[in-house]
Amino acid sequence: MSTAYRIDPDATLDWAFDWSAWMAESETITGHTITTTGTVTVDSSSVSAGAVTVWLSGAAGSRVQVTCRIVTNQGRTDDRTLTLLVGER
Repeated sequence: MSTAYRIDPDATLDWAFDWSAWMAESETITGHTITTTGTVTVDSSSVSAGAVTVWLSGAAGSRVQVTCRIVTNQGRTDDRTLTLLVGER
């Protein structure tokens, strides 16, 4: 299941995927991949304190999905997806 958010097509915004409550105390994110459907530019991404922050711009169309997949130092893999509803705000 994904969460939907509104985004203006001219916006450049950061979005956070937070796994800190899901991970064990000594667990860390060792790798991540950002994938998208539709038209959106992934400008950059970074990991800090159990969360992946991704900067997105240039969203086009009416609905864009952004998925963040992580791998942890304990060998776990998980995906989270957010849905962006694109339109003038």
